[in-house]
Amino acid sequence: MMSHLGRPKDREPELSLKAVVNDLGRRVGKDVQFADDCVGDVATRAVGALTDGQLLLLENVRFHKEDEANDPGFSRELASLGDIFVNDAFAASHRAHASVVGVAAYLPAFAGELMEAELDALHRALDNPRRPMVAVVGGAKVSTKVGVLRNLLKKVDSLLIGGAMANTFFKARGWPTGSGLVEETALDEARQVAGEAGDKLVLPVDVVCARKMEAGQALRIFEADKVEDGWMALDIGPRSTVLFRQKLRGTGTVIWNGPVGVAEIKDFSEGTKLVGEAIATSGAYTLVGGGDTVAAIDALKLGSRFSHVSTGGGATLEYLEGKELPGIAILKQA
Repeated sequence: MMSHLGRPKDREPELSLKAVVNDLGRRVGKDVQFADDCVGDVATRAVGALTDGQLLLLENVRFHKEDEANDPGFSRELASLGDIFVNDAFAASHRAHASVVGVAAYLPAFAGELMEAELDALHRALDNPRRPMVAVVGGAKVSTKVGVLRNLLKKVDSLLIGGAMANTFFKARGWPTGSGLVEETALDEARQVAGEAGDKLVLPVDVVCARKMEAGQALRIFEADKVEDGWMALDIGPRSTVLFRQKLRGTGTVIWNGPVGVAEIKDFSEGTKLVGEAIATSGAYTLVGGGDTVAAIDALKLGSRFSHVSTGGGATLEYLEGKELPGIAILKQA
């Protein structure tokens, strides 16, 4: 077994995979051996010492810069340690790294069960959806999700926007946004997306504001086009929540990426909680993706109530954008 952890600059002990050996052993019900490197004599000897049924975890592949460089020699060294390659790391499948795509050039390559489940869920939601289909997209920046928004617009019946990115859409309409986060460099993109979306686009009609993004602040609710100076929108307001819940009622498919407020602070989590509950109880096929979204639904204890919660993060975003993921493309070729 091989994996990466973090973004090491050298061989930081806190990024060693040795820390997961005991927990991994408990989960699979058998002892797990550990090799202090993922290539070279150390790894080769550790593999050679294995007996039938034993498991070996290799050290963090990113301790070698050649992994992220997708170095062919490094890929061959990794491949020499096994007979087949199974990629079950959907969350890394958007990376053209040696441990993701390089090894597959030298061994018979297959998708693991988690990878298959992720792809099945994304295919069901995006390519063969029950109608009506609704996407809820939140988060901070338009620029990081403009490709996702454009691709979803080709497929959805309604696109609901929340989170700080809604401010950029407000500003693009000429509305005041107080001291809220606005991505000034993405105003043109917001206008273009709004123009392409037409009636499909649903923005908040009111927002919960505070003067600082901190717990315990005095809160005010403003109409979305009337936020006063010194106030920042940190959650969708009660009328917006009602509007979003109405749009979600009777849907066939819902894709949710990004909380609609600063959900990690309880004062600004109500919109995300109520929208999440509406998605969970909609009766639709529900696909939830993105690290911030998963963290929010876990904190709000909603996680088990969706059809599929993606582990993908950036990989899920790129799939939603319509991009081909290198780690999946190589499996199709294998």
